[in-house]
Amino acid sequence: MTEAPGAAPGPEPGSGAVLVMGEALIDLVPVAGDAQEHRAQPGGAPANVATGLARLATPSWFAGALGNDGFARSIERRLVSAGVELGLCVRPELPTALAVADPGPQGTGYHFHLLRTATFQLPERTDVERFAAVYVGGLAAVVEPAASAVATTARAAAAGGPLLVVDPNVREDRTLDAAGGAEKLRELCELGQVVKASDEDLAHLWPDSTPDETCRRLAAGGALVVLTRGSRGSTAYTGSAEPVSVPAVPVEVVNTIGAGDAFMAAMITWLVLDGVQPGGGVRELGRAQALEMLGFASRVAASVVAQAGTEPSLAQARV
Repeated sequence: MTEAPGAAPGPEPGSGAVLVMGEALIDLVPVAGDAQEHRAQPGGAPANVATGLARLATPSWFAGALGNDGFARSIERRLVSAGVELGLCVRPELPTALAVADPGPQGTGYHFHLLRTATFQLPERTDVERFAAVYVGGLAAVVEPAASAVATTARAAAAGGPLLVVDPNVREDRTLDAAGGAEKLRELCELGQVVKASDEDLAHLWPDSTPDETCRRLAAGGALVVLTRGSRGSTAYTGSAEPVSVPAVPVEVVNTIGAGDAFMAAMITWLVLDGVQPGGGVRELGRAQALEMLGFASRVAASVVAQAGTEPSLAQARV
């Protein structure tokens, strides 16, 4: 396993840089009008977030693992073209993981092909103090050996330095350890200073509480918690203040894959640009600030939903 090729890993991250740790894989997505045919599309929640950050002009460093096949080269082209820094990636001599997408009326499900792939061969990173924020989530948070590396990195971020941002992004499939994965994701959510989760995520992780109750409990512990409900909009919880909500941006839906990741990238961008600091900064987020953040993130997510693909548009988000 080697670092990304080249004599140097690239420039040092600046004050507003974001470290994104997790998987980059290939989504096999059904072609419209022909359910038997699938199109290969670079994906993985963390890779989507890293790409979204770069598209939104936020310095983005992806700490993932890219394999040695044509799919890995396709993923690399996507990340590089967006402006993502790959100097922290590793290159195992293994193929790329695949996620077969299964869109349905309740959202998109996935079936995973993960065995002996490069995608989850992540080394832990403890040099997190160089970054303004650290994002963790996706399959890498639950699939070993990546999960252990993600947990170590998250603990290092939570101990002091950058803003730790967590998206549990719960996935269900026979290839995943449901009980062990849920335990890992709950730990990350408890560590996170910013947590973005869907109502389905929280119902899976804390089935004995309503999503609202879970959000209020996490927020009371000092986190900024954002609950997303798809077409029903999003809600931000901070401290003991009453939550604030915004509706989803009305748009003709073309595609839902990557919308949550675009929302996450927009949230991080807003927090970094606004200079929100770890700890007290997120607890003291005011109502007007929370509404502004949610509105921006909703417009960015809508820019993805309205097109085929997962690339957000900053121009549309500003409209």
